[in-house]
Amino acid sequence: MTKLNDRTSDRMTPLQGTKVIDLGTRVAAPHCATLLGEFGAQVIKVEVPGKGDPYRYMGTTLDGDHASLSFQNDNRNKRSLTLDLRSASGVIIFKELIKTTDFVVENFRPGTLEEWGLGYDVLKAINPRLILVRVSAYGQTGPYQKRPGVALVAYGFSGISYLCGDSNGAPAHPGTQALGDYMAGQSAALGALLAYTARSKHGEGQVVDISLYESILRLLDELVPAYVSTGFVREREGASSPHTVPSNHYLTKDGKWIVVSTASQDIFSRLSVAMSRPELTSRFPSGRARLANREELDSIVAEWVGGLTQDQVVELSELHDFPAGPILSVRDIVENEHVRSRGSLQSVAVDDGREITVVGPVPRLSLNPGVVSSLGPRLGEHTDEIMKGLGYSLDQIAEFRSFGVI
Repeated sequence: MTKLNDRTSDRMTPLQGTKVIDLGTRVAAPHCATLLGEFGAQVIKVEVPGKGDPYRYMGTTLDGDHASLSFQNDNRNKRSLTLDLRSASGVIIFKELIKTTDFVVENFRPGTLEEWGLGYDVLKAINPRLILVRVSAYGQTGPYQKRPGVALVAYGFSGISYLCGDSNGAPAHPGTQALGDYMAGQSAALGALLAYTARSKHGEGQVVDISLYESILRLLDELVPAYVSTGFVREREGASSPHTVPSNHYLTKDGKWIVVSTASQDIFSRLSVAMSRPELTSRFPSGRARLANREELDSIVAEWVGGLTQDQVVELSELHDFPAGPILSVRDIVENEHVRSRGSLQSVAVDDGREITVVGPVPRLSLNPGVVSSLGPRLGEHTDEIMKGLGYSLDQIAEFRSFGVI
């Protein structure tokens, strides 16, 4: 695994000189800020004094660590400032902070910033170039805007849970509980960068409005246009594809699972040769014919795969040029030669000299690669440093601390 403990030279970071304030908790908004931070932005994570982001205490915690692996992994390259935005003094300090800030990222329920006297109209009056990235379950507008929601709720509302699971089983959520939060965080980062590009042209900041459910719904291929145009309601089909057959998960002779997928008749023809069943190409001469005979064709492929090991199927896929790949556990991923060769995983040093392995920055840029220079900070670790940078004296900092403002 690649070891990266030091940030690349500043000239190699695309967002050098930009500043981000991360007001978010848990995953969605913090993930957006983390993505910006991995490519050079200076990120300040603002947390409640004495408590911090609840995500600090969720997930696996190693002995002696100040926060969970979830928090440390998802808050890379950040500095932590404790600040009570519910207090008048906290609001004043925050307003000072945003004067030189490019992005504020938050995932409160819509209206929360306004309740604190920190709505976008107030912030923009202080810094017209400020970009406010807002992530919520249902978005900043509409009748559901104030409803509480998390990724699991968004899976249901976006339609993806309805599609997940076996045809005769209950709806299932897709993968990890926080997957939808990460999807929204990536949409938020894209929105932030688009707003940043627009600002370079017209000099004005704006609001980026991201909902969890739309971040998921946008990725569900033709689901909406197919229904509106034809009335077709896609149902759960397990691991199979509604558009092509064979395309499924199959069990190999050595008790492992593999994906085999044929998106075109040419690919199916190559699979048929690999199976030593070239007659299947004329027996099922088109995609429509394959779809019409889904169960029969799936059973033929399942029987063939069941007589081979996982490695043998992969070897045949390379030899005959049809898509197939193993279904890996996290153990398999960490030990995989391709993952290791690409440096997909990186080891980052922590305070006591240990190293924690994380997934490296995505996307990969050939000239301006992202960097993981540190994992999530201790609560309030950089408060004094940041306050001094705003011009506050040691006595003022001590007074704010005594009143619980920081």
